[in-house]
Amino acid sequence: MASSGTRRAAVKPAPSATPTSGSASVAAIAAPPRVGEQIQRLRAERRMTLDDLSRAAGVSKSMLSEIERDKANPTIAVAWRLTNALGVSLDSLFAPQKTPEGIAVSGPHDIPTLSGHDAKYQLRVWGPIELAGKFEWYELTLQAGGALVSNAHEPGTREHLTVLQGSIEIEAAGATKRLKAADTARYVADEPHAIRNAGKGEAKALLVVIHG
Repeated sequence: MASSGTRRAAVKPAPSATPTSGSASVAAIAAPPRVGEQIQRLRAERRMTLDDLSRAAGVSKSMLSEIERDKANPTIAVAWRLTNALGVSLDSLFAPQKTPEGIAVSGPHDIPTLSGHDAKYQLRVWGPIELAGKFEWYELTLQAGGALVSNAHEPGTREHLTVLQGSIEIEAAGATKRLKAADTARYVADEPHAIRNAGKGEAKALLVVIHG
């Protein structure tokens, strides 16, 4: 809602809870990739038996079995022969595998915020960062007397604001409207516009920005 340059420069992700020192983090960084597990997965995907891969790569079946069970580490030459037989690049064998996640959960400390202390507002950035500049949504909190005043966004940009608590005044396109809880305003945002707390207490709203 604030001008895009100002908003993006000021938004700072919450500090990571991941430790930066100590034995746990060092162990996580130093842990080698499970090469044998990856070879076994790739072989299974191609419906190859141990004998098939052993013959194709020129690696003994017993050695291949030890490697797949992570009982032995292959040399670079052996790893190259195995990946060549499997039809993958050598570097992909050592790349960490991404585990599909059906539901990704972000906690309250993972949500970036933008605070306008003098203007008495706070924006919590609920939308994912990869959609920034295209489709964004925020939780806007306005203290008494607070206002979020913005310059024009890209041509064709529109905003949709739903009041969750309190009373809010929208100024856009040369008009002014006052909203109460559960009201929704939709308005052009490719010209200067403003959102103001029209009450005496705290106001909250869901703000959706669809960029042109």
